[in-house]
Amino acid sequence: MSVLLESLLVVAAALALYVVLRSFVVIGPAEVGLVIKRVSRQHNTTDTPIAFAGEAGWQAELLMPGVRFKLWPTYAVVRYPWVQVPAGEIGVVISQIGEPLPTGAKSAAYRPEFGNFTNLRAFLAGGGQKGVQRPVLPPGTLAPIHPVAFLVITATKSYGLPVDPQIVARGPLEPASFGLRGEQFRVTVIAPNNTQDVVGIVTTLEGPPLGPADIACRIGGFSDIEALEKQVGISDSELIEALLGKKNELHNNYQDFQAFLDNGGRIGLQHDPLLYGAYLLNPFLVRVEPAPMLVVNQGEVAVIKGYVGLPTLDTSGPEFKFGSIVQPGHRGIWREALRTGKYPMNPRIYAAEKVPTFILTLNWAEANSVAHNLDAQLSPIEGKSREGFIFKIDLQVQIHVPDTKAPKVISMVGSMQNLVNEVLQAAVGNHFRNTLQGLEAVRFIETRDQVQAAALEAISRYLAAYEVETRGVYIQDVTFPQELVAVLTRREIANQEKATFEQQKDAQTVRVDLEKARGTADMQAELAKAQVSVDINRARANARKAEADGEAAYVRVTGEAEGSRRRAIGLGDAAAVEALGLAKAKGYQAQVESLGSTPTAAVAIANALSEGNLDVMPEVLVTGGGGALEGLAATFMRSLNGNSQAKASEK
Repeated sequence: MSVLLESLLVVAAALALYVVLRSFVVIGPAEVGLVIKRVSRQHNTTDTPIAFAGEAGWQAELLMPGVRFKLWPTYAVVRYPWVQVPAGEIGVVISQIGEPLPTGAKSAAYRPEFGNFTNLRAFLAGGGQKGVQRPVLPPGTLAPIHPVAFLVITATKSYGLPVDPQIVARGPLEPASFGLRGEQFRVTVIAPNNTQDVVGIVTTLEGPPLGPADIACRIGGFSDIEALEKQVGISDSELIEALLGKKNELHNNYQDFQAFLDNGGRIGLQHDPLLYGAYLLNPFLVRVEPAPMLVVNQGEVAVIKGYVGLPTLDTSGPEFKFGSIVQPGHRGIWREALRTGKYPMNPRIYAAEKVPTFILTLNWAEANSVAHNLDAQLSPIEGKSREGFIFKIDLQVQIHVPDTKAPKVISMVGSMQNLVNEVLQAAVGNHFRNTLQGLEAVRFIETRDQVQAAALEAISRYLAAYEVETRGVYIQDVTFPQELVAVLTRREIANQEKATFEQQKDAQTVRVDLEKARGTADMQAELAKAQVSVDINRARANARKAEADGEAAYVRVTGEAEGSRRRAIGLGDAAAVEALGLAKAKGYQAQVESLGSTPTAAVAIANALSEGNLDVMPEVLVTGGGGALEGLAATFMRSLNGNSQAKASEK
């Protein structure tokens, strides 16, 4: 008996030692001990799997790091790591205890007393609910969270013991088990990429439904814009600033999802985007996608088409029939365009059409403009002349859209690309085709400037109806048909040859002038001597002329005096002779009457002989049938002739 008793005592002692040894649990510094009570007289009457009043099952109290004693086998202790959220990641908490979610709810309401979910009693006392918790655990969190009460999921690791059969059926506890990706459990970073500035477009997955006419949620709606419109003197720029002013401070940029709902946030697309920064967003409740920020550069404006806002109220007037131009904050095309700057606008609810306000150059050519791509679909204009020649014209058109007219331009044509492709291409192409058809090919070439000027006038008048200014129309190049080019080439060659011949002729003429000038230069000395000689001879001639003129004047005066003297003497002599003759005539007449004619003649001869001392006997005797009387008469006549000649010589 003693041996048996000793054996029993040894066994009992060994068993006791084993129990004691099994009852001591060492909890590591980053661990918690989940206590499982196997034996209890009390029964858990709640629907929670955790015992708060000593019932059997998972106990609410965790064993903290250190050496702990829990009597085995009444209690079992399972060690779990503390929840640790690495840098750059977030921890999503899913509660397996608490009240059920209301119908339609996708996440549990949160209260500040819940803290970081380490106090189960406070969680249940505050009305904590099962399911996804709205706040997330930030990077760097290290907390002893109950592994049965809460599941924690991060991008790289998960914590907790699933008890929900649905969760267990999904397999290992990881993001994919909930239809999510691991990167969605990282900190959301909004930052510019290498090519453009971006904003974060937010879509919430929980909240009250949107209003009947809304496609996006703006907390408080547009009541603030409506109130501003009632103020006297409010400008469109001030309304735009109010619209761009985000209300994200009400919910800490969607990080405090409970505050988002408490302030009237609704499910769906959100009006206010996220700007640059890092955000702790619950991937079960908030989705973010990057979108380009609206950047308006110098030399352009952005016409805004609002798809949300107050009801459409057209301000363009009844004469404008191309859509609604509205005040900023209403649905429609804003009458005020956005100028140079960067605007964090949601491109899902505001469409921006950029309109260049600099002088826009469009090329109807194979090469496109480098400043824009609006003329990418434009090609050289093809036209046919009156004779059937086909031309290709490279054209350049410069247009300008005033910034204040940009909203109306977009309302009429929809976009700048439509303005170029649908309006300008048709107007410019048809004008030049019509012009070519009315002209001969050569006429078109010769009147290119007039054609260009007419095109400028016609296109300016056409685009003025679209509130667009035309600054220039320029014909850059014309591709002629080969057969016409051959004709024009031959004609030009002929013209060039003609011009060459004319130049050669002019050169020869210049050469003649050169030789003449050279000869003149060589004979300049002799020419000077000759000129001097000419001057001397001219002076001598002038002297002789003056001397002759003097002599002539002297002779003329002397002659006139002598003539006057002789005229007077002659007149006196004539009068005397006339008187003597008359007297002699009367004497002869008396002698004739008394003596007869023959005796009178004899008397007259005798007197003449006596007065003239004439020889009676002539030196030459002339005889004839007339007798002696005829001889005397002949002698008398010779004497008279001699006297007459002597008197003439004296004169």
